[in-house]
Amino acid sequence: MIQGPVTGGAHGWAFNRPLIDLAAKGFVEEEFFLTGDANLYTPVPGAELGRDGKWAVQPKGKVAFKTRFLVYRPADPATFNGTVVVCWNNVTAGYELFFGEGPEVLEDGYAYVCATVQKVGVHGFEDNPQGLAAWDAERYGTLSIPTDDASYDIFSQVARAVGPGRDTSVDPMGGLAVKQVIGLGASQSAGRLSTYINAVHPLPAEQGGHAFDGYMLQIYFGSGTAIEGSDPPVRVAPGNARPLPRGQNLIRDDLDVPAMIVNTELEAKACLKVRQPDTERFRTWEAAGLTHVSYQAQLTRNEKFQRDFGTTPAAPSEQMNRIYLQPFYDAALHHMNRWVSGGAPPPSQPLIEFTEDGQVIRDAHGVAKGGARLPQAAAPVAMNSATPVTDDFAGRLRGSNKPFDAAKLDALYGDEAGYLSSFRKAADSAVAAGVLMPRDVEPAVAEAAQEYRRAREVTAREPAAAG
Repeated sequence: MIQGPVTGGAHGWAFNRPLIDLAAKGFVEEEFFLTGDANLYTPVPGAELGRDGKWAVQPKGKVAFKTRFLVYRPADPATFNGTVVVCWNNVTAGYELFFGEGPEVLEDGYAYVCATVQKVGVHGFEDNPQGLAAWDAERYGTLSIPTDDASYDIFSQVARAVGPGRDTSVDPMGGLAVKQVIGLGASQSAGRLSTYINAVHPLPAEQGGHAFDGYMLQIYFGSGTAIEGSDPPVRVAPGNARPLPRGQNLIRDDLDVPAMIVNTELEAKACLKVRQPDTERFRTWEAAGLTHVSYQAQLTRNEKFQRDFGTTPAAPSEQMNRIYLQPFYDAALHHMNRWVSGGAPPPSQPLIEFTEDGQVIRDAHGVAKGGARLPQAAAPVAMNSATPVTDDFAGRLRGSNKPFDAAKLDALYGDEAGYLSSFRKAADSAVAAGVLMPRDVEPAVAEAAQEYRRAREVTAREPAAAG
């Protein structure tokens, strides 16, 4: 059962909604509640959930749930491109993280659905509850997800609530003619989506399968999650005690829909032992010089945190990686949309180069060799990498940025005009390779000018840190 649009509450807005005015972009933003019974799954007797990803499971019962999903959709049906992206909201932080307001979505007319499918998203961690029910009991107090084992089928049910065959008695899509639905998960949600693809997608529709027309796994560490007993610990291990995941399984190679992995240098290293070749149904992109969380993304997260929780978080480190991931994601989504619509697959990209013992091979500037190359990596003013500045868990996700000093900048580019000329050529090459959209070139050039000046300023102040 779908209820909505949902309004009101103590705050008066949906948790983690965009910072921008979507109406000014020609979009409708609405929130809905979804109530039902979710399938739980267990391995088929004798089945092994092994490295090949061909996981055979079956329903073993149901649990009742009530959740929410947030919808961004074009207000004018004529601008809708027919594709709905359903995002598996990330709950690693103890509250939900998602971002569906990028240029590709807003300018190319997608509908974007942010789905709450995990227990922590609703109830938070016990020792510091920041989930929806604690954040706004007036708005979200009736929500309930008893176990993450239900998350897989809840994800299917959200997809069907917004898909082409949906019940329109309460229509979250506002009558839009939906043609295809893409499932998307990033970071921890990509791990859960991996399990969903391998185990749940092949099932009959009545058991929760075949709800999506394609899948995108972003910043994916190469490991699925358990199909049962999948609830995370009450609280993740603090500091250095929390390891980064390492690749354990492939994405099954007999899928009947497209799947794509979109990674940075950090996850490429994790996935090294489970890399698989591109096929008619599968693609892997790895971006040189990028890492899991960039400075720009952290700024947006902090601003949302300030608004939603009323507390100012620590400012992002000036030493963290400064190549923004969103343009890379947007290019991948553009190609994925064409792919699921029956067009050509995304262009294959070179993979990041590693030594035999799994270390990233770097060029003369310290940037990873190989991989898809955004202009910030191809015409650098700094060594951006996944190499951390600090060894805590957050530090290992944020990588580093080491600006070049004035002498090196002068030797490479002469002056700022020379640098921007090189950067534009690198941006044009990225567009030709398909890893950067033409719309993102001018914003990238403007940011590049700022980064060039920053490199000169930072290294002038702190010459010892510029090596």
